[in-house]
Amino acid sequence: MFDFELMIIVWFVVIIVAALIEMNTMDLTSIWFSVGALIAFILSLVGIEPVWQIVIFVLVTVLLIISVRPVAKNYFKTNVISTNADRLIGKVAVCTKPIGVGERGEVKIDGKFWLAISSCHDEIIIDEKVEVLAIEGVKLIVDKI
Repeated sequence: MFDFELMIIVWFVVIIVAALIEMNTMDLTSIWFSVGALIAFILSLVGIEPVWQIVIFVLVTVLLIISVRPVAKNYFKTNVISTNADRLIGKVAVCTKPIGVGERGEVKIDGKFWLAISSCHDEIIIDEKVEVLAIEGVKLIVDKI
């Protein structure tokens, strides 16, 4: 059915292409295709039938994606900075500088001052209580209570 030399070339190409895709995306998905193709490449060098090469390639790739990818993704998660700012969502803050429509103001929550913008189309005045709906960068999205 397949030529053994052709399968050697196919697996080599799969290894290279999957590795290049992984280098460009850094998603920890394509690398497992490279590993599966490497195993299949070795099997093709030994002379194993191409059908078994394909079966082993699929099995190894799927097993690695299911078992190793989640662990590796958690291990390499380095760009997440834990700030606990999400705990502010749903809390009540007090306006310290007026928040005009489409403008930034300031609120105080848990003893700290934050830039804030209003989600509603009304002006929020000083000492008015607001609820924190979301966080965008360093700004709180608030709404009148």
